[in-house]
Amino acid sequence: MKHICVYCGSRAGARAEFMQEAYTLGEQLAERGIGLVYGGARVGLMGAVADGALAKGGEVIGVLPRALFETEVAHSGLTKLYETRNMHERKAMMAELSDGFIALPGGYGTFDELFEMITWAQLGIHNKPLGLLNTAKFYTPLLALITHAMEEGFISSYHASMLLVKERSTDLLDAMYEAVPRAPVSKFSDDMPVEP
Repeated sequence: MKHICVYCGSRAGARAEFMQEAYTLGEQLAERGIGLVYGGARVGLMGAVADGALAKGGEVIGVLPRALFETEVAHSGLTKLYETRNMHERKAMMAELSDGFIALPGGYGTFDELFEMITWAQLGIHNKPLGLLNTAKFYTPLLALITHAMEEGFISSYHASMLLVKERSTDLLDAMYEAVPRAPVSKFSDDMPVEP
């Protein structure tokens, strides 16, 4: 993996662990020679993950919609900062630049980005690894919802297991390295491959 896209909050959140683990993830990416692709902001967890990578000499690529440049949240110290016309272009560019995806704690925007990439994987648009950094068990309720949707017949167990979930960034990056690309399987198929 040359680049990993990180989705995360533009706010710091209520727990110090959120900022600390975001910064650590940035450091870990740089130490492993993996470039960071993210939303381009200097605030919240977004700023922390970028600062962590930059502090270790890592490559950091930001992608920011034009409207957010006007709010002065753009990070000024990045390796490269792309400006897009809108959010749709931003998400498409981030996906194109990346070999894998990680979601940290965040709000609506983070959920939107995470689920779009899960949906694309489910539809066979990509087979890049998908990671969820469950810092302070932030995503445990979401994982319970995914399990509930699977039990109610809306998500196959094959697709429910696409997410690699860890509580520490080092463990998550290790799992992403070891991930075997999945064969695309129609979400409408009842004939799912057997998990290894």
